[in-house]
Amino acid sequence: MKNVIKTNDGSNTLYSRGFDEYYHSTFGAIDESNCVYIDAGLNYSELTSIKIFEVGFGTGLNAILTFIEGSKKNIDIEYHTIELFPLDIKTINQLNYFEFITSEQKLVYKILHNSIWNEKIKISENFTFRKIKSDFNNYIFDEKFDLIYFDAFAPEKQPAMWSIKNFTKIYDILNNNGILTTYSSKGIVKNNLRNAGFKVTRLNGPKGKRHILRALKLKI
Repeated sequence: MKNVIKTNDGSNTLYSRGFDEYYHSTFGAIDESNCVYIDAGLNYSELTSIKIFEVGFGTGLNAILTFIEGSKKNIDIEYHTIELFPLDIKTINQLNYFEFITSEQKLVYKILHNSIWNEKIKISENFTFRKIKSDFNNYIFDEKFDLIYFDAFAPEKQPAMWSIKNFTKIYDILNNNGILTTYSSKGIVKNNLRNAGFKVTRLNGPKGKRHILRALKLKI
């Protein structure tokens, strides 16, 4: 069961009773997503054509913000996202992200949620999208990526998701100089990323959160 919560920046998030966890920071859902995934990830990359894999589609906020930023900067984006527990449309319709985006972006946001699972679709000239309904712990990649948004529930809620095994799997499918960003800066996350081969940097977080992480697969 999900409850809709208004965060401090005015945007909504959800509370999952099953995981006893919020989908975003209560200090600001949009602020957090922009800080962790857009600023520390997409805008940090110098690529003008980029393949992104998101772990945890959730509300679709990271995806629509990526579409918006990519459109502004004319970046060609191929966006893949995986979700084992998709939200129903009734819950999605209770979120207020439409108050923060244009009419064209609202249409894209609806397409993201209504698109067929496991099929790649072209949403605009510069944005291709595929959502995968699967358990990431068992998912086998068949292609490589440039940027990973790691947005699973917290390590204490989903410990297997944050394992060395999963971070090694991600390391192996990243291109050289590939990037992973995540909101969690817990010691176990930093250690598991480093043990998987990443160079890990702790960055300033959004309001209400001291730090986030960016991990790089450096060219050998």
